[in-house]
Amino acid sequence: MVQLKGNNRSAFVASMFGRISRRYDLLNTLMTVGMHYIWRRKAAKLAATHVTGDILDVASGTGDFAFDLLKHSNVKIVVGLDFSPEMLDIAIGKSVRLGFEGSFIPVMGDAHFLPFPDERFVSTTVGFGARNFSDLPKALADIVRVTRRGGKVTVLEIVRPQGKLASVLFLGYFGWVTPKLGRFFAGDYEAYNYLPESVQNFMSATQLSEILEGAGLRNLVVETKGMGSIAIISGKRP
Repeated sequence: MVQLKGNNRSAFVASMFGRISRRYDLLNTLMTVGMHYIWRRKAAKLAATHVTGDILDVASGTGDFAFDLLKHSNVKIVVGLDFSPEMLDIAIGKSVRLGFEGSFIPVMGDAHFLPFPDERFVSTTVGFGARNFSDLPKALADIVRVTRRGGKVTVLEIVRPQGKLASVLFLGYFGWVTPKLGRFFAGDYEAYNYLPESVQNFMSATQLSEILEGAGLRNLVVETKGMGSIAIISGKRP
């Protein structure tokens, strides 16, 4: 599954997230013991600090990152872009319940070909989505393109821990526990077998930072959580 490339990989990932959309939030909470809420709030604070205006949340999914951003009074609108209509449907329902229906704008689209003009947003975020891009450098380059000069790009992602013990424990947990949770709660072993495979084939926080710098970001701030398995990386577009 992870070995799929280009359009085939994109189609597989979109279909997978569509199937698990109604169980996605529950399984995230179970897999991270609720810590994903804390990590996302930390990333949202970093993304929203010292900016005023509209923010783009790429791979917005069920909208939790977007709603954490909108809790900051200086954030006026968040555009949540995702390629899964089922996930966006969940986000739309949440936005109504949370009172954000006027400030959360759902857009179905591809992170590699963002349908926005240059420098449209004061800040851009990606929460747990970069790992699923079929061409990470291309997607990040387009994300930087739509971010205003002086604005921020913030990425929250599961990464390979750099310590040997942490790496063995983390990958062992995800490789053994995650597919079983997926089968039991979502009835979809394949989808939740994809997660540990995608992490195992992804990169470290250092490597991800280098790609973000290659996309044109500067003054990177890097924080790791969860024994080095979670990276929050934010940089400015010069």
